[in-house]
Amino acid sequence: MVYKENKRICEGKDLSQSSLKISMLAAALQCGFSRFIAAVLYPLHKLAKILIYKKIYAAIGIKKAAITGGGSLAPHIDQFFEAIDVTLLNGYGLTETSPVIAARVPAENVLGTVGKPLYATDLKVVDLESGKTVPHGSKGLVQVRGPQVMKGYHKDSLATAKVVDKDGWLDTGDLGWIVPDIAYGPSRACSQMLVLDGRVKDTIVLLSGENIDPTRIEEAALQSRYIQQIIVVGQDQRRLGALIVPNREELQAVHASTGDAMKFIRSDLRKYITNGLTPIGPFILLSEPFTIENGLLTPTMKMRRNAIVEKYDAQINDLFRNQHHHISPSM
Repeated sequence: MVYKENKRICEGKDLSQSSLKISMLAAALQCGFSRFIAAVLYPLHKLAKILIYKKIYAAIGIKKAAITGGGSLAPHIDQFFEAIDVTLLNGYGLTETSPVIAARVPAENVLGTVGKPLYATDLKVVDLESGKTVPHGSKGLVQVRGPQVMKGYHKDSLATAKVVDKDGWLDTGDLGWIVPDIAYGPSRACSQMLVLDGRVKDTIVLLSGENIDPTRIEEAALQSRYIQQIIVVGQDQRRLGALIVPNREELQAVHASTGDAMKFIRSDLRKYITNGLTPIGPFILLSEPFTIENGLLTPTMKMRRNAIVEKYDAQINDLFRNQHHHISPSM
């Protein structure tokens, strides 16, 4: 991955540095250094492709490229496919937009984004409270206008008026930001790309007033081999908590008791929830997974957050009343 990270910098596709302001000289020096590192690591990358990556291609049935959509793309998955030289093109849209709004293309494939809007499609990001357009680089509510946006819900003008205004702007319900124009440096090819940052209705507001997108934290936590499913909770609390369905097979492989399981999972939460993400405090291990049959997953395998929180309301309340203890229902 170090090879790809430096290659990304050389190509101006390093989204992580899009908010940094650096001089042209500093940008040139950084690019030169990254080009040198990439050149040194290139032979190792080619060797790994011959000895290791081809086995992965055979296992996943993909050799060159794939298209992804229908849900958020976890950063570590995006980076994994980049590392093994599989071009992953991520798209974004809604049923109400027939269904594509934006997509990455091979020539402008920037990790962490969903690319630029399609032809004749307008995007803007507005403040959640005032509804005014915010500058590029600022987070807010994503709105879209274009030929693919629906005319309205069938025979339901009231529902239509709630999501589509008189000028044709559709409220996507998604939070995000548009990368500002960058003339040079490691993020110069990221300009005008759309970056999604959670759903408005999923946002958790702590007592401190901090607004947190739980999906990014959940995606990071799922890198742990001991976690099968996780939902972050904490609305109106001092800190975040979580309900976790453990991966029993992995825990049994290391002969973990309930106490050991808590220790292994806590260690992995600290390991993976980094890079500015809000840490998880207390958590519960659940014996029942979230499934379509028990009403806790949608048919597209997305968590029904409200249903989960409602079902485990008592356990969540106990969790935050006893924040210094990890509570584990029968496993």
